[in-house]
Amino acid sequence: MATTLLRAEKVVTLDAQDTIYQPGYLVVEDDRIVELGPQSTPGNRRFDREVDLGPRLIMPGLVNAHTHSPMVLFRGHAEGHSLFTFEGWYNTIRVVEEVLDPDMLPPAVAVSCAEMIRTGTTCFADQYFWMDKIVPEVRKSGLRAALAYGVVEMGDEAARERELAAAAAFLESLAGDSRLIGWVGPHAFFVDNSEEAMALEVELADRFQTGLHIHLATDGSEDRYCQEKYGQTAIQQLKEMGILDHPILAAHCITVPEEDFPTLAEHPFTVVVASSSAMKNAAGAAPLKAMIEAGVNAALGTDNVTNNNSYDMFKEMQITGKLMSLRERTPNAVPTRHILEMATMGGARALGLEDEIGSLEAGKKADLISLDLTEIGWPPVGGQDVYTALVYAVSGMHVRDVMVDGRWLLRDGRWTTIDYAQARADLERVHAELEKRLAE
Repeated sequence: MATTLLRAEKVVTLDAQDTIYQPGYLVVEDDRIVELGPQSTPGNRRFDREVDLGPRLIMPGLVNAHTHSPMVLFRGHAEGHSLFTFEGWYNTIRVVEEVLDPDMLPPAVAVSCAEMIRTGTTCFADQYFWMDKIVPEVRKSGLRAALAYGVVEMGDEAARERELAAAAAFLESLAGDSRLIGWVGPHAFFVDNSEEAMALEVELADRFQTGLHIHLATDGSEDRYCQEKYGQTAIQQLKEMGILDHPILAAHCITVPEEDFPTLAEHPFTVVVASSSAMKNAAGAAPLKAMIEAGVNAALGTDNVTNNNSYDMFKEMQITGKLMSLRERTPNAVPTRHILEMATMGGARALGLEDEIGSLEAGKKADLISLDLTEIGWPPVGGQDVYTALVYAVSGMHVRDVMVDGRWLLRDGRWTTIDYAQARADLERVHAELEKRLAE
């Protein structure tokens, strides 16, 4: 077993006790943290490797709980359009996807993984199709991921059978994988996934003991449909169908009625707030403060970079904090510590990984990042507390090192698992081909 000693000026654990070591150390044995503490060196011992990070802050890696990694290929294609309505999504994105070649996806996924690593994400929840083109790139990157096979069937029986068969084959292919988890990804309940499909998707999730990654309540379509057909809200209908008994990762939740918050809190349900995407699409702000107060688990995501343009989760934390204060007309409406919780343990909890990642503790996976304390944004040290600095003053470009499973993915700002220059060149090439197809 290989042991590595990491030392740094500050170690922010984000554990239940909010432990901060200054200076601090961690001992990593293979893929796990086995020890951490408040001094520079843990006694008179030998390690296989000793790494002194100096004036850097070590913290848990960030969890991007909702994105679509291939869609970096569409960055810039939806400017001025809202993707938060069915018509906007279909006419802007779906029509582009119809001319895609699956072989265009690998360089897009590689670039997305590189951007996530560079800005401090160590685990992400993805939703898309053609997973056979996505999985190899994510594996090569070294990132941890919950990959959901995206299902769009629009009530068509042939499409339903085809997509669910592909989803089942994908889930089977990830059995036993130590870093990649398979999920089922109905794109949007009641919108482009019929009740027949929903029932089969739940059966699939049961069969593979996994969850459902969905979009929910971006413009109220689900509630309008369910009120007209069933005489109740979409959440109450999902409860009646038994779907809420399964782990659900629900992106956006902007228009969920407040009366449904207690129901969500009683079930394994996570709201994933993607504030940059919601703002850019003029969709409004999710009622995050009220959801948290009701006991709903909350996580943070960037959404795709067609909507957002950036994978930087530090930016996402900052924007979320400011947007929620604006929405509530209350400064610090969602405290900085809770925003950090959303970006770490909230996402881990949503994916069923709270015992493995989300905080720095002995026994957990060695998924961590370091930030440069000599960069702009930190001083004066005695002024802002460290949580405020992490949420409002720094960005992903402060990240210098990234480790997943005890393996460096970024070291001193350089990727170790991805040839970014090559991935970017390949992305430019396939994007030019996509533009050519769209012009025909």
